[in-house]
Amino acid sequence: MIQVFCDQRGSGKTKALIEMANDKVDTSKGHIVYIDDDKRIMFELHREIRFISTCDYTLRSYEGFHGFLCGILASDYDIDTIFIDGLFNVVNLDMQNAAHLFYGLERLNEEYNVDFYISVNEEEEIPECMKKYMDLVCV
Repeated sequence: MIQVFCDQRGSGKTKALIEMANDKVDTSKGHIVYIDDDKRIMFELHREIRFISTCDYTLRSYEGFHGFLCGILASDYDIDTIFIDGLFNVVNLDMQNAAHLFYGLERLNEEYNVDFYISVNEEEEIPECMKKYMDLVCV
């Protein structure tokens, strides 16, 4: 499953994503990863969630980010959920690159049975390829 949450900046998407991740610890049979572009929320996450800040890495292209995700999955076969907070802050995407990235996410979802929960700011132009994954009720 891939689920995209969108709303205005400051509307509580990060808080909701953190709550979802922390709640998922109780029900998940696998490992959980939370990816963000900074380290501010690191201590709000349950200790069993693997937190990764992309500010420690040079990720700007969709290819680099997709490779980053593949590396995470290759290092731990038990990952079943990945949260990505602020996708447009993590990687620069235009319409075409977003389509390529989401095609790659679909393949990772199918091949490795990994669920993705992704937040984006509504101020950005939402690529068409992402709209089918958007929650009907935004956060």
